Amino acid sequence: MDTLSQLGELLLSSIPAIIGLLIVWAAYRGLVYGPLQKVLAERQARTEGAIQQAQAEIASAEARTAEYEQRVREARTQIYLSQEAHSRRIMQERDAALGKARKQAEAKVREARAALEKDVLAAKGGLQQQAEILADQIIESVLRPAAVAGGRS
Repeated sequence: MDTLSQLGELLLSSIPAIIGLLIVWAAYRGLVYGPLQKVLAERQARTEGAIQQAQAEIASAEARTAEYEQRVREARTQIYLSQEAHSRRIMQERDAALGKARKQAEAKVREARAALEKDVLAAKGGLQQQAEILADQIIESVLRPAAVAGGRS
């Protein structure tokens, strides 16, 4: 029993050490571990919040980028449509000017043909008169020597 009594004395003498250890453990839990867990949890929440906020801002930026790209595409489409309409309008104006020029040219050609026909008719009339005059002169020159010769005989 000697061992048992020695064990009992050892336990009795270790009680203050055990109580001191429990006090240190409780103080550690209250002063260090609890606030540290609280700070870590707050840090984790802030980190996750910052990550979520960053993801939200990235999504917002992507949405704004997509909207910007859509507006750029629409603006380009508008520019192309405007250029095409301008091109069509210029082509129509050119076609109208060409048509007007053709009509004027055709009118001038008709006038020139009419004037040319008139000149041809006038020339034919003049040639006809000259032909008649020449025929009369030829007849007269052929008949005069015969009349002069017939008057002598």
